[in-house]
Amino acid sequence: MLPRLIVAFLAPLLALVPANAEPVHGIALYGTPKQPPGFAHFSYVDSHAPKGGRLVLGAFGSFDSLNPLIVKGVAANGIRDFTIESLMARGLDEPFTLYGLIAESVEVPADRSSITFHLNPKARFSDGAPITADDVLFSFELLKAKGRPNHRTYFAKVAKAERLSEHDVRFTFDASGDREIPLILGLLPVLPKHAINPDRFENTTLAPPVGSGPYKVGKLDAGRSITFVRDPNYWGRDLAVNRGRFNFDEIRFDYFREGSVMFDAFKAGQIDLWPEEDPRRWANGYDFAAIRDGRAVKREFDIGLPAGMTALVFNTRRPVFADARVREALIYLFDFEWINRTLYAGLYKRTQSYFERSILASAGHPADAHERALLAPFPGAVKPAFMDGTYRFPSTDGSGRSRENQEKAFRLLQQGGYELRSGRLIEAKNGRQLEFEILAASTAQEGLLLSFARDVERLGIKVKVRVVDGAQYQARLTDYDYDMIQNTWTSSLSPGNEQLFRWSTEAAKMPGTYNFAGVENPAADAMIQALLAAKSEEDFVSAVHALDRVLLSGDYVVPLFFIPKQWVAYWTRLQHPEKTPLFGYNVDSWWAADAK
Repeated sequence: MLPRLIVAFLAPLLALVPANAEPVHGIALYGTPKQPPGFAHFSYVDSHAPKGGRLVLGAFGSFDSLNPLIVKGVAANGIRDFTIESLMARGLDEPFTLYGLIAESVEVPADRSSITFHLNPKARFSDGAPITADDVLFSFELLKAKGRPNHRTYFAKVAKAERLSEHDVRFTFDASGDREIPLILGLLPVLPKHAINPDRFENTTLAPPVGSGPYKVGKLDAGRSITFVRDPNYWGRDLAVNRGRFNFDEIRFDYFREGSVMFDAFKAGQIDLWPEEDPRRWANGYDFAAIRDGRAVKREFDIGLPAGMTALVFNTRRPVFADARVREALIYLFDFEWINRTLYAGLYKRTQSYFERSILASAGHPADAHERALLAPFPGAVKPAFMDGTYRFPSTDGSGRSRENQEKAFRLLQQGGYELRSGRLIEAKNGRQLEFEILAASTAQEGLLLSFARDVERLGIKVKVRVVDGAQYQARLTDYDYDMIQNTWTSSLSPGNEQLFRWSTEAAKMPGTYNFAGVENPAADAMIQALLAAKSEEDFVSAVHALDRVLLSGDYVVPLFFIPKQWVAYWTRLQHPEKTPLFGYNVDSWWAADAK
C-alpha cells in the first residue's frame, strides 16, 4: 500500500485521461488539473503581495552568453525564468500540470496523439509585437535544428507541426506512445521570429533577448552581474498563473568565483538569500550579527520532490572506468559514515536510489511482476540484490578505516586484471598504474574529493583533484572531457523525457547532454520507453523502479548523500508566502518587506 500522502500527490498524475478533446485551461500528465477553470491564482502565492524593491541573488562562476537555449557558452542565470516564456506555465503544487500562459487553452485527444494550442491574442513580446502561430512554429523548428540536445531529442517525436490560424497551432506526434510529449510541447520556449537570425542562433551573444516575460535585461556587466528590470508593459501581469508572482522591480544576479566569498557577501548583506547545501556550515556557520539580532534568519522548507541523485560520476567513455569491476571497487572505497561525521556534522543521509526520498525509489522494495516482465528481455541487467530490494551501499563504522571494504575492493580490482606492486596498483597486462582525475568547479568540493582520494590512494591508486574555473568546467562537461565529476541529477514525481537526456544510448553519443556517465544500456533505454508509455499508477511506478534498478546495477556513480529538507537563510527584508508548494520554496513568489 502506498502512503496516503504520496497517493494524494500522485493522484492527479496517475488518473485516467478525459476522453474529450474540448479546449481546456490546463493539462496534467495524467488526469485533470488541480486548479479549476477560472481559478484566481495558485494556492501557494499571496495574491496581494506588494510590488517593488530589489532582489539580489548570488551565482557561482561566470557567464559569456544570454542565450540559454544553445550548447555553446555559459548562459547567465534568469534569462529563461524571467524573459523567455513558454506556451504554458507549470503548477508547482502538482507533479506535472500546465496552465494557460501564452496559450490560453489547449485541446488534447484521449490517446494524446496531438495537442492544439490556442494562443492568447493579447500575448506580446517586449518590443510590442504580437505573438502568433508563426512565432511558435519558428521556435519549434529552430530549437529542433539548433537548440540544446534535449529539445532536439524531444521534438524529434513530433510528426507534424501545422499552423491552423494566426493564433492556433497543432502538433501531431509519432506512434511512440509517449504520453508526456504533449506537456513537453507546452513548455516550448516561444521566441520572436522577427528578432532572431537563425544563421547566428547557435553563437553566443550578450545582446539582450526580446522575450515576452515579466522582466527585460537591464544593466549588464559581462561575466560579473546581470540585472532584470520589470517590464511595465508586460502583457501577462493579470493572468491567474502570474498573480502574486514576479513582485520585485529588479532582480540582480551577482557572480562569484569562490563559494566562501559568496557566503561572506551574504553575511555582509550584499546578497539577500542563501540556499545552503553544506551541512557543516548549516550547523556551525551562522553565528554572525545579523542572525543573532534577527535581521537575517535560517529556515527549513518542506519539499515534496524526490531528492534525486548526487554522486561522483564515472565517465565510462574513458578506458579507466570501462570495467564495471573497477567502478564497483571504488564504490566500496567511499566511506560515507566518516565523511558525513567529519565534514558534514552528520546531517546528511546516504543516497540509495536515483529517486531517493520518494515512492519512486526501488530501494527496500522487491521487483513486482510487471517490473520483472519489463526486465525479462535483459537478463543480467539488474543484480539480484537490487532486484529483491535488499541492497544497501557499503557502510563503515565511521572510524576512517574499513579493512573489510578495502579487501572487497581489492578482490574486484584483481578480477579486473590489477595487482599490487611496490605499493602501486598496476594493470598486469601493460604495467600502468591505475590513475584518474576528478574535475571540480569549486574549491568547496575539495574536502569531499580529497577525502575520497585519500581512501582510494591507500590501495595504490593515483588520484588527482583538479579545480578549474566555471567556463572551463562547463566546456569540459559539454565535451565529456573528464574522468570523474561530482553531479546532481534532480528528480520529480513525474520523471519522463528528461530521462532520455540523462541515460539514453543516443544521449551518450551527443555533446552537451546530461548523460555524464556515458550510459549505453539497452535495458535503460527500454525502461525509459516503458515509463513514457505507462497508462496506470502501477505501470508507471513499476517502470520507474525498473529503471532505478538498472542504473544502480550499472555502477555508473558513487552515490553520495541528500538532505531531508531545503535549507535557506535570508535577510528579513524579504518576505514569502505561508504555504510552500510541492516543489519547495519558490523565490518568484517572494516580495520586499518595504514594498507597497
